Amino acid sequence: MLGIGELLANTLSEDQKIREDAQRQLEQAETNNYPMYAAMLCQELANEQSQQFIRSAAGIALKNSLTSSEASRRNEMVQRWLLVDEATRQQIKQTILSTLASPDTRAATTAAQVVSAIGAIELPQDNNQWPDLMKILLENVTSTDNSHLKIATLTAIGYICESIDPIILAPQSGAILTAVVSGAKKEEPNQDVRKAAVDALYNSLEFIRDNFEREGERNYIMQIVCEATQSSDVNVQVAAFECLVRIMQIYYDKMRFYMEKALFGLTVLGMKNDDERVALQAVEFWSTVCDEEIELANEALEASEVGETPDRLSHNFAKAALPEILPVLLWLLTKQDEDADEDDWNVSMAAGTCLSLLAQCVEDAIVAPVIPFVESHIRNADWRYREAAIMAFGSILEGPDHRLLANLVNQALPVLIDMMKDNSAQVKDTTAWTLGRVSDLLIECIKPDDHLQSLVSALVLGLRDSPRIVSNCCWALMSLSDQFGSRETPSPTYSLSPYFEGIISALMETTERSTNESNSRTSAYECISTLVQGAALDCFPTIQKLTVTILDRLDVTIQAANQIVGSDERLAHSELQSNLCNVLTSIIRKLKKEVIPFADRIMTTLLSLFTSATKHSTTLEDGFLAVGAITTAVEADFVRYLDAFAPFLYAALANHEEYALCSIAVGLIGDICRALQEASLPYCDTFMNMLLQMLQSPILNRNTKPAVLSCFGDIALAIGGKFEVYLEVVMMVLAQASTMRTAKDANYEMIDYVMALREGILEAYVGIVQGLKSGEKAELLLRYIEQIFGFLGMTWNDPDRSEIIVRSMIGLIGDLAEAFQNGQIKQWFGVEFVGAALKEGRTNRSLPNGTREVTRWAKEMVKLASQ
Repeated sequence: MLGIGELLANTLSEDQKIREDAQRQLEQAETNNYPMYAAMLCQELANEQSQQFIRSAAGIALKNSLTSSEASRRNEMVQRWLLVDEATRQQIKQTILSTLASPDTRAATTAAQVVSAIGAIELPQDNNQWPDLMKILLENVTSTDNSHLKIATLTAIGYICESIDPIILAPQSGAILTAVVSGAKKEEPNQDVRKAAVDALYNSLEFIRDNFEREGERNYIMQIVCEATQSSDVNVQVAAFECLVRIMQIYYDKMRFYMEKALFGLTVLGMKNDDERVALQAVEFWSTVCDEEIELANEALEASEVGETPDRLSHNFAKAALPEILPVLLWLLTKQDEDADEDDWNVSMAAGTCLSLLAQCVEDAIVAPVIPFVESHIRNADWRYREAAIMAFGSILEGPDHRLLANLVNQALPVLIDMMKDNSAQVKDTTAWTLGRVSDLLIECIKPDDHLQSLVSALVLGLRDSPRIVSNCCWALMSLSDQFGSRETPSPTYSLSPYFEGIISALMETTERSTNESNSRTSAYECISTLVQGAALDCFPTIQKLTVTILDRLDVTIQAANQIVGSDERLAHSELQSNLCNVLTSIIRKLKKEVIPFADRIMTTLLSLFTSATKHSTTLEDGFLAVGAITTAVEADFVRYLDAFAPFLYAALANHEEYALCSIAVGLIGDICRALQEASLPYCDTFMNMLLQMLQSPILNRNTKPAVLSCFGDIALAIGGKFEVYLEVVMMVLAQASTMRTAKDANYEMIDYVMALREGILEAYVGIVQGLKSGEKAELLLRYIEQIFGFLGMTWNDPDRSEIIVRSMIGLIGDLAEAFQNGQIKQWFGVEFVGAALKEGRTNRSLPNGTREVTRWAKEMVKLASQ
């Protein structure tokens, strides 16, 4: 085997064979002898004679062997590290700590990441396996003149504070804050040290909550950060403004004094800074203020609706600062870069975003001061001022009262439509976006007899323009469709009917472009899908013609599949097929029964697509969604296609590594069972076996499992009493799933998962109860009644239960009562939580009408079953 340094160098080789061989050897070394592997990487990182990129690669490899974003993988890594013998671990830790002093900045920074990764494992252990770590790091900052060591150590402290539960380091919080602040204060002569300290402070802001509660400490922290915004070093200024943004996010309630004394002035000056990096963060500060105050306004509204006082109050910073910050934002809108890439975030884009948030925050107060800017610059000879005027107008359309805006929009519409012919691409791009905003937010201003024809003509003309303009024109057309159309029950005709065929034709022409620059081709296909979904009945002939065209295009891509070479070309080809499948799905869902004449052709094309697709292709997911739509449209007649489709469905169900595909395949089982009813019985053994295998799979993403449980209910509903053969094993599985609970300190992700699991369990029970009742086999449930009511009681007593869960619980109670009208289980309907749930569903005004209707029915069923 080659030396570790040579192997790391080879992983960056241009020769694919050398690169893959080196990677394989490193993976073998990690698997066969992890302690030796970690020690070698550590020594290479510390080797001052080694090349910089090799040292950095060694450190990153070591860090990556200690942590992972996947919880299960991370737990494995933690256990593996803790099993390394004490002597080896101590040697690695000492070597890494000494590497913090390296003059090689990249190596020292990487060492800081490794220190944090090891600390994140060892510090939380019950017996704290690195007790002197923080003491060593704090001494590095306060007792040395070595700037390299200070910078790397501060970086490590920041990473540790960011990644470890604050409770673990609480006893040392004062000392940590002192060390960080000592490096950040204005007396620090080395600006690189100062920046590292401000960065560390940023990462520790969550960690120092207790310190921030104490006024004296809070004043000092704010003083240090505010002083840093005035540093002579731009990098320190940027870091300080980033810190202020984060402080505003976390500690908004504490900011009133500081806003009045310093932050208003500092941030307005920062917005005017010649260095765009500083200006961007200063603008972001005010965007954050608006975000917070919009959220507080929503909380106040929700509290008011239920007659409560909100927990937190808005200080209305945005409204108070409006006269100072608005002129600066409008000025920044004119600072566009003509050659900027659309993905580059610049100060004019940031100003537009901030202005939009400001409008939502201060509402009507934004209108009067912005309109003069719009009126004075919309005809300016300089395209920058024209574009800024349109951007300003488009940005204030959400927030102010529609009645205040309506007259302004009516006056502006003809001007905006005319500006789609402007000689500046930037002006046309922003105009298309603004027209989309009008269509989305103020559709009442677009009069079918006055503006619609000229608006549609301008947007269709824009589809022939540059890719960026195409994307915004598509969005505007989608907004028109969403506002004028109906996705549920189509009307005989609607406002877009006269233009529908022309728009579809222009969009199809746009999709024929050879590239997908700025996502223009994808946007055009998405627009076609949206138009189809909202179309009226008189547009159906056009949609039927579109069906044939889409199928023809899919056939061409399938025939071309074998000629695709290169990963980029393959990706583009797969994306095109996905776009076509998405349009096809929209067509099927819209036409419903009227798609039946095309069903054979559609299924033939989709089966060919599945045959040509690779195992990991996202095209399979989109194709499966189209199949799901077909099952709903043709219902029982889908049995004609099932034998041909089943092998692809089974392969997807067995492909546990592809979480999204597995989830869609599970949903398809439900679609098929609903469509075929008892005719699905010959396939149910295979369906059930594969679903049970999914629940036992160690690699399947857990978020698929609630859908699997729900699917048992779909099968039961379809085959009724014939579900008897599966009942015992399914009820055992549901009982096991019911034991999943959330710990007191569970994160939102875990809470959401448990709630989704319970929704799946409830849906399974509902399907089973209804299915067995319809098949006259309800008595089979008697032995499981205690299990079901035990689960219902536990779920009711969980404060995290959702509206959906409450409704499903009440529905299940009603189903059980309806299934056992003979009084066999009437004692269970007297359990306390049953009455509480029925009362909640009947009296809680925040619950939707559908829940109250279900409750009325369930209450009647319970009454009859309790006699």
